[in-house]
Amino acid sequence: MRDVCADFGAELREFNGEADHVHLLVHYPPKVALARLVGSLKGVSARRLRQEFPDHINRYLWGEHFWSPSYFAASVGGAPLTVVKQYIENQKRPD
Repeated sequence: MRDVCADFGAELREFNGEADHVHLLVHYPPKVALARLVGSLKGVSARRLRQEFPDHINRYLWGEHFWSPSYFAASVGGAPLTVVKQYIENQKRPD
């Protein structure tokens, strides 16, 4: 995830999640199209996970896809970064 963000000139500041979704705190420049960044994060991570854990991944697929086609993004420009990081850190880690 960090490498993909770096390719976009972005910085992955926090990463955590639960069994069925992940939370990422990403600082990215305004010139970056969020949909492209998310698409790349999903695509690269799905390929890597399929390569490393081919048998395990099959039970987590959405049809033929690892990730759902949707995503949620929110701006937290007004919230203190420490509060957002704490929220993400308090989520369960992916299994």
